[in-house]
Amino acid sequence: MAFWRTLLRLFCILTFVLTAISTPPEDPIKCVSGNTNCTVTNSYGAFADRSTCRAANVAYPTTEAELVSVVATATKAGRKMRVTTRYSHSITKLVCTDGTDGLLISTNFLNHTVRADVEAMTLTVETGVTLRQLIAEAAKVGLALPYAPYWWGLTVGGMMATGAHGSSLWGKGSAVHDYVTEIKMVSPGSVSDGFAKVRVLGESMTPNEFNAAKVSLGVLGVISQVTFKLEPMFKRSLTYTMRSDSDFGEQAMTFGKKHEFADFIWLPSQGKVVYRRDDSVPVNTSGNGLFDLVLFRSQLSVAITTIRSSEETQETLRDANGKCVGAKVLTSALFATSYGLTNNGIIFTGYPVIGSQDRMMSSGSCLDSLQDGLITSCAWDSRIKGEFYHQTAISVPLTHVKSFINDIKSLIKIEPESLCGIELHFGILMRYVTLSPAYLGHEYEALEFDITYYRAKDPLTPRLYEDFIEEIEQIALFKYNALPHWGKNRNLAFDGVIKKYKNAHAFLKVKESYDPTSLFSSEWTDQILGIKGHATIVKDGCALEGLCVCSEDAHCAPTKGYLCRPGKVYKEARVCTRVSGVSVIQ
Repeated sequence: MAFWRTLLRLFCILTFVLTAISTPPEDPIKCVSGNTNCTVTNSYGAFADRSTCRAANVAYPTTEAELVSVVATATKAGRKMRVTTRYSHSITKLVCTDGTDGLLISTNFLNHTVRADVEAMTLTVETGVTLRQLIAEAAKVGLALPYAPYWWGLTVGGMMATGAHGSSLWGKGSAVHDYVTEIKMVSPGSVSDGFAKVRVLGESMTPNEFNAAKVSLGVLGVISQVTFKLEPMFKRSLTYTMRSDSDFGEQAMTFGKKHEFADFIWLPSQGKVVYRRDDSVPVNTSGNGLFDLVLFRSQLSVAITTIRSSEETQETLRDANGKCVGAKVLTSALFATSYGLTNNGIIFTGYPVIGSQDRMMSSGSCLDSLQDGLITSCAWDSRIKGEFYHQTAISVPLTHVKSFINDIKSLIKIEPESLCGIELHFGILMRYVTLSPAYLGHEYEALEFDITYYRAKDPLTPRLYEDFIEEIEQIALFKYNALPHWGKNRNLAFDGVIKKYKNAHAFLKVKESYDPTSLFSSEWTDQILGIKGHATIVKDGCALEGLCVCSEDAHCAPTKGYLCRPGKVYKEARVCTRVSGVSVIQ
């Protein structure tokens, strides 16, 4: 069985490399009639609590004037509003309005470049411009955005709302919002404002409001336009190396100081780390490399569904060894294919790969798509039985990173196969971030651990070794006071999170000023901002999905042998553990 699964994964890796087109993702908003009676989801087809978010209407403004009109009309009527983006990549419920009477404002068509100032090295774009567009528009005038996320399907407004980032401790750090010089915001207004107020925010003009708006969670209004401070185009020199993780704790503390775009892919069950040595070099350096990440390429839908079915079988049979065999095949193949790097856009001939910033920073070619009837797709497209996963993305203070890594290693010693499932989903991606003046931005130098892992279609079905990942999650959040990424994570990561931000009160004061009747707020934003209620949901089975930290067995899956128990390394943790000798109800 393991042999055939290995062949399957090799076949699927070939589809990663060879497939060139893909069915484009669909609009995350669906309406019963025209633009009325609508539902909204994320690109993965499910929120953390699996709820359905509804709204009475959706508006698709195409100009700032239309956007102002939409906000004014809704404000006059006292309607709740939330902003949605082209692909809706936030796992959390940031797009949801309350109840069924709200209004969704889509930025799909607010996707234009406003102006480029080559001399000032600035670029002003509308909020719905994608990261891919932003990179390309800057390159047209010889400029570059210095740092950004690796997936280019995000929009400017979405990145600003959630604090999206790349990986760097250099300069102002890797967060996109810290390279913004001006924000244009449309918020609810008074009668004298015509029920909508347009504000222009900048560091020198309105520093307090500007630092609130840079990471806003969408509760201050709708961002209309954003101006970025760019740099002259430069090139990057990138080399991946795989090493033992024996000294990884020490290396993680210092590697980001040595290499500008450093990151890691940690394979903890294999005891290996892939180091990304990535630095800027002069623009006249020879090389025309391209980074087209294999995992972001289109894939044959039949291959994606077969991989998912294979992992479901492994979960049902508790086949940890099968996961470990598959993980080794997958990670070896990804490393052998340089994760999608090519020296000339066609083939990989060796390291270092040198290419211009616009070709090396971000990718997402599964969006380069023709309608092919879902023969091919992005791996996470919810219209096929493909990738379905949880994602925990938590920034651990750099001062605690070594200890956190050692805690994970201690768990591995207890059960070496426990994290093979993570390695089936690329491994633990680790990116550097640094402190930001944004009120809801990062509070310190940190290393973000991005962990992607299997999620069952049935919310009451426990996962193989789920207690190990739950313990890692709780160690980071509670022992080391880690910050969760606003657009990712499960509910438990956000309970009481606002207390970790020293400028939370200043942010809430700006929110009260901009939107005194909370038309752009929702139950979810009130919960994570500590205004009303809790992000956690306590009910039977809630810990299986990260909706709560278990405090009793019913929060796990007692009929399937999973009970609430202390952590193995961090005794304060409470995790759903499979207990031998417990009667299992089939």
